[in-house]
Amino acid sequence: MTIYRPSDEGQLADIVSWAAAENKKFEVVAGGSKRALGRSTMAEHTLDVSQICGIVHYEPAELILTVRPGTPLTTIEAELEAKGQMLAFEPPNLCGLLQSSEAPTLGGTLACNLAGPRRVRAGAARDFILGFSAVNGRGEVWKAGGKVVKNVTGFDMCKLQAGAFGTLSVLTETTLKVSPRPEVENTLLLPGLADEIAIEVMVAALNSRFEVSSVAHLPAAAARQSETSAVSNGKGAVTAVRLEGPRPSVAYRAEALEKKFGHGTRLFGAESAYLWNEIGEVRPLLPRGPRVVWRLCPTPSSAALVVANVRAKLSSVDALYDWGGGQVWLSIDADEAGLDAGAAVVRGAMRRSGGNSTLVVAPAQTRERVAVFDPLEGPIADLTLRIKRGFDPQGVLNGGRMHEGH
Repeated sequence: MTIYRPSDEGQLADIVSWAAAENKKFEVVAGGSKRALGRSTMAEHTLDVSQICGIVHYEPAELILTVRPGTPLTTIEAELEAKGQMLAFEPPNLCGLLQSSEAPTLGGTLACNLAGPRRVRAGAARDFILGFSAVNGRGEVWKAGGKVVKNVTGFDMCKLQAGAFGTLSVLTETTLKVSPRPEVENTLLLPGLADEIAIEVMVAALNSRFEVSSVAHLPAAAARQSETSAVSNGKGAVTAVRLEGPRPSVAYRAEALEKKFGHGTRLFGAESAYLWNEIGEVRPLLPRGPRVVWRLCPTPSSAALVVANVRAKLSSVDALYDWGGGQVWLSIDADEAGLDAGAAVVRGAMRRSGGNSTLVVAPAQTRERVAVFDPLEGPIADLTLRIKRGFDPQGVLNGGRMHEGH
């Protein structure tokens, strides 16, 4: 296998153009930290864009940042923090979950459309892309969107690229909308709620006038594995509600929420931030022994029922609810899950409630045998294939990464 490392957009375009002409296939990586997310590619070569890196342009007053794909997230976050700003979609570091030692980059984060707990209020990674430059599977350089917050052209194309796992084009430069960092954050911990009651509380908190920025529920098994002592010492389930903003406002809203939902432990500042970082990285469910991990995005109101239906057939299930129930992580004993990693049970439960499911952690041979993403059928399968062929007719870029055959 040959590794190609272009240092700029022009070199990248030349390499991809050559590959299209010679019918060569590439696995596309930036930092490589998410190689275990998705299926293995049908590639004989690697296209490593880690050298296309660096912050191109940053205007704190205009809340915009232009950056190249190989730039480590830590570099971006440090630059923003120095100016009192942040990426509001809170990109998670999934290296622990995916058992990777590589540094996460912006390119991989956007390719996978990853967002942390604040996504439920702030939006997904794709919602913060103002514009980009990219190279498609023909080796053509193309652009969409722009570099101003008020720009509205090309948003659909921006959203199409985010979450495509590098199968349509390779980003070379992206302009993002950034946000002011809140003055303070507090987290209210509500103990002992059953899953279905916790969902009701989280939905009510999100729909309240108190501008809750994140809500999550850790059932007892997940709470015991938390590294936050206020969560793990309680010996039972914990529901977490985060508030951010000016100090007087956060204090008022926290008191109001306690009156509405009952008094609980409060976390402040760094301790609160640590908990939400832990939740975003799914650390309470990190595999201890042979486990498979699923990510579900059900209708929040049905999340507890989905977990109950899965647990009725797979008793080893541990769960973690984020986004008010809109994102659910399941960890299942690999032996009990069986050869299909529990796919029949998990997807059967999801089919009755609606939503989508992704097999995130499983041995490579299992991810080859079992559909990692929900299987495509009918018109959706046809449309997906037409889009892939429109951007990458020869299948040069990350072929098979999401679905077999394209």
